[in-house]
Amino acid sequence: MTKQLIFQFLVFFALFFTAFHLHEFILKNATIETVFSLKKVYLFHFGFSWLICAHFTFFSTVDKIFPQLGFIYLISIFLKIVIFCIVFYNPLFTSENLPFSSRVSLFIPMILFLLTEAFFIAKILKKKV
Repeated sequence: MTKQLIFQFLVFFALFFTAFHLHEFILKNATIETVFSLKKVYLFHFGFSWLICAHFTFFSTVDKIFPQLGFIYLISIFLKIVIFCIVFYNPLFTSENLPFSSRVSLFIPMILFLLTEAFFIAKILKKKV
C-alpha cells in the first residue's frame, strides 16, 4: 500500500510540475495574463486529487466501506468542486467577465487531474472485483 501511495504521489507531482510549467510557458509566450494564480490552481488540484486517491487506497482495505466507494467518489468530486469555488471565489465570481483564456486555464488543470484521479480510482475499484 505504501508503494502505491508513493507512486500516486509521484505521478500527481510529475503531472503538476510538467503541466504547470508548460501551461505557464505557453501563457507567457502568448502574453496572456490570468486574473488568478495559476500555480495555486494547480496546487489545489494536485493536493486534493492526491488526498482523494490516498483515502481511497486506505478505504479499499476496509470490507464494509468498499462496496460504497463508487458513491463516495461521486461525493468527493462534488466536494472538490464546492471547495474549489470557495477557495477561488474572487476570480470566479467577482470579476465581471472572465476572459476566455482564463476560463480555459481553469479548465485544463481540472481535466488533467480529474482524468488521472479517475484512472487511479478505477484501478483501486477493479482490484477487488
